[in-house]
Amino acid sequence: MNEQNIQNEEFIQSEMIEDRVIPAMVRVKEKKKKGKGIVITLAVALASFGAGSLYTSYSWIQDQKTQLSNQVTNQSNTNKPTTNVSQTSAITSGKSLSVAEVANLAADSVVEITTESVANDMFMRQYVTEGAGSGVIISEDGYIATNNHVIEGASKIVVRLTDGKEYEAKLIGTDTQTDVAVIKVDGVTLQPVTLGDSDAIGVGDTAIAIGNPLGELGGTVTNGIISALDRQIVLENQTMTLLQTNAAINPGNSGGGLFNDQGQLIGLVVAKSSGSNVEGLGFAIPVNVVKEVVESIINVGYVQGRPVLGVSVISVDSAQLAYQYGLNQLGVYVAGLTEGTKAEASGLQVGDCLIAVDDTQISSTSDLTKILQSHEVGDKVSVMVSRNGKMITLEVELSESKPTAASSNESDSQNTTKDSNSNQIPNISNFFGGSN
Repeated sequence: MNEQNIQNEEFIQSEMIEDRVIPAMVRVKEKKKKGKGIVITLAVALASFGAGSLYTSYSWIQDQKTQLSNQVTNQSNTNKPTTNVSQTSAITSGKSLSVAEVANLAADSVVEITTESVANDMFMRQYVTEGAGSGVIISEDGYIATNNHVIEGASKIVVRLTDGKEYEAKLIGTDTQTDVAVIKVDGVTLQPVTLGDSDAIGVGDTAIAIGNPLGELGGTVTNGIISALDRQIVLENQTMTLLQTNAAINPGNSGGGLFNDQGQLIGLVVAKSSGSNVEGLGFAIPVNVVKEVVESIINVGYVQGRPVLGVSVISVDSAQLAYQYGLNQLGVYVAGLTEGTKAEASGLQVGDCLIAVDDTQISSTSDLTKILQSHEVGDKVSVMVSRNGKMITLEVELSESKPTAASSNESDSQNTTKDSNSNQIPNISNFFGGSN
């Protein structure tokens, strides 16, 4: 692949960056050695992690004089406590703080996260890899927010506080669509971060990133500005709306915090451009999105109210893949129907090629996700499919996305897998070619 092709891959039309995240750091665990032998892998996409490949990164963020309260109320029908992440702050004067003051305020509300994951080598021998990342304390009683890709696949998660004490954490829940995860430590009172309002920030506002670059430089502070709002970025076939900043984002910042000049959290760092000629392109999940996702995960175990078509899909985006699976056209294909949704009753079948939804053409799984994000559960959409050479239009009622016991990968249900060359391939065999 020549240099021009590499540049073309890094920048997509409409300033979209496809499958670019903070490079992962993977450590192979050795006896009597800790924190050594870090292998820094540059320009790795979210799509590349999985069994035997651990996506990790470091960062720490915090805030001293404020508190995200964990308010408990009794539900009228179940008496089950509900957690609300508060956005109240002790800092109300509106006075801008220096970078040093923000860094000082952030000290006790950020944790280091280390993970262990079992992987297999080419001979199917198991070994343990160590990963490192960071999290943001969101409640006094131990809830911590981080990125899903920091803890994904981990068999063990350990949290380290700024006082050096370590606690094993349990996974509460994850959301792959927003790349947010919630973990929890018990038996300790923590200092929660203060949330700002990501809807209130503007281009040019101060942005301060606090994290742990390279997994060895804890407490590193970088500053810049908010470069852009509402950037549409595609990561792992998910269209995300992110904040853009020129504050230096390095391997290790993922899961860390982006702060304003009040010392308030305005974003959760998630990605950067990894191009060799690219500097000053970092991205963060808006804190208002993080707050909503975290509350839903804590209270019900998943993100409520998210509409799905009710199908698992794969993207056949090359002539080679089409030939491999005996298909006569490229596109997004239905690989399975989700039990409990309206997809099957609507007439959708395994092997259908999705052409358009509500007259908007579908050419990738991210296209489908983006369309569905503009709808609500219960909405009816018009779906055009190609089946056995014929165009068919169906009406499908959107269902609510819920985790299933069999799989937690249906995020709209773009349930896809990839081969060693990062090509998307079916996760079931021989579902094309029949007259389903």
